[in-house]
Amino acid sequence: QVQLVESGGGLVQAGGSLRLSCVVSGSIFSLNSMAWYRQAPGAQLELVALINRYGNTNYADSVKGRFTISRDNIKKTLYLQMNDLKPEDTGVYYCREIQSDSWGQGTQVTVSS
Repeated sequence: QVQLVESGGGLVQAGGSLRLSCVVSGSIFSLNSMAWYRQAPGAQLELVALINRYGNTNYADSVKGRFTISRDNIKKTLYLQMNDLKPEDTGVYYCREIQSDSWGQGTQVTVSS
């Protein structure tokens, strides 16, 4: 059974930074594409960033240049470095393993203005 556990969320002022982590167990992490999603209050789930097994990345236009997705295949961990945070980045952030469609429990990010 694939399990994903996120951490690193919190409360930060606008312009600040956070780094989210997602530790994966129960799968061959290095072979899988991974993604970060977020859901703001009252909004739909949004794809934030994606990274494939080769390290190729894609980002939502709203986070390009501010967020960086990365992975450590030895530690089986996915990261999301978030810089220059804005109040509109507030939401619950989830990691997802694409091939198994497995999701973490989410971590709350709140950006104050």
